[in-house]
Amino acid sequence: MAFMEKTLVIGASGKIGRLLLPLLISSNIPVVAMVRDSNKLVPMNGVEIVEADIEGEFSFALKNCNRVIFSAGSGATTGLDKTFLVDLWGARKAIDYSTANSIQHFVMISSRGADNPDRGPVAIKPYLIAKHFADEYLVNSGVTYTILRPGRLTDDDGQGLITSDRPNNPEAQVISRIDTARVVLHCLKNPAVKNKIYELYKGDSPIDRTIV
Repeated sequence: MAFMEKTLVIGASGKIGRLLLPLLISSNIPVVAMVRDSNKLVPMNGVEIVEADIEGEFSFALKNCNRVIFSAGSGATTGLDKTFLVDLWGARKAIDYSTANSIQHFVMISSRGADNPDRGPVAIKPYLIAKHFADEYLVNSGVTYTILRPGRLTDDDGQGLITSDRPNNPEAQVISRIDTARVVLHCLKNPAVKNKIYELYKGDSPIDRTIV
């Protein structure tokens, strides 16, 4: 395989990461899946698994990669320590490694409300603050980026129909994890999305007509 042709998925064993890997494989995109414990992923053809801890040093995971997808998250049940170590500091390290390795495209899975944590759900405000500063760091890094800010994530099958306009009703500010993964795949295939930020919600428009 030629140098720098792979896409690194950070957080590949997470809920979105697990859905994303088969989509990338089916699109013939060579994948490096970064996980803390390789036993958490079932081996798949076309996926190279790399064990690395996002709280430690993981620059080696970017070797021979030209794109990075950051889908790692501390999770809803962890404390503030993990929120800042993973969602903020882990993201910052991934961005720094991307700068050092001349990564061509960094796709960040962020969150609705990261633009202004004061206006987001109070219960997850620390998480939104971490995402806010990680997003800001990426924008200012010089790395070509796409930032995705999905609403509350659900496990339904999705329909591939979305909107990037935030619904007025907070209860409607949702999107399925699989549709979020489909948007990530779309972003990898479309240069027009570079250096743009999109919010993602369930809607009535196809992905390729919404994320442009």
